[in-house]
Amino acid sequence: MRYRNYSGFHVNSVWIIIAVNIAIYLATLAAPVLRVFLGLQPASFLSSPWTIVTNMFVHGNFWHIIFNMLSLYFLGTYLLRLVGEGKFLLTYFGGGILGNILFIFLWPPPLPGIGASGAVYSLGGALMMMRPTLKVYLFPIPVPIPLWVAIIVSFLIISFLPGVAWQAHLGGLVFGLVAGYFFRRKERRYS
Repeated sequence: MRYRNYSGFHVNSVWIIIAVNIAIYLATLAAPVLRVFLGLQPASFLSSPWTIVTNMFVHGNFWHIIFNMLSLYFLGTYLLRLVGEGKFLLTYFGGGILGNILFIFLWPPPLPGIGASGAVYSLGGALMMMRPTLKVYLFPIPVPIPLWVAIIVSFLIISFLPGVAWQAHLGGLVFGLVAGYFFRRKERRYS
């Protein structure tokens, strides 16, 4: 799904997901009750099953959404070029949902799960399998490092900060690694 406007700018699923995240973030600033309605509460998941997807569009603060959307942009646009819209969307939402399932079973209540991190780690996991030696920058390291190192280091640092849902990160990363393995096998078969 790709649309072109008059200036040559391509709107694709990465930009649409970023726009929806920003819109929902602004909506939750105006109506904080939306965080409860859209966030994933493990104890009440059966009565609000939509939250296994909607929580991926809810963010707690400015830096939360900024870091997730920057990561989504850089990882997502690269993966999208490699595998196309369908596989990109499968990786993003599949990783986010698997991360949420792990969150439901492994997170101590009553804290809600919000954010796109599980889905973003899924993109990182897929790229880690497909292009492990790709050189990237990881803030604040001033030199390029292999993608696989950047993904693992960021996972270890970010996932174990207090109040961070490492379970969602882990589920997303695992889904992405598996997806990337299959994408890479198919890529090698046709190259």
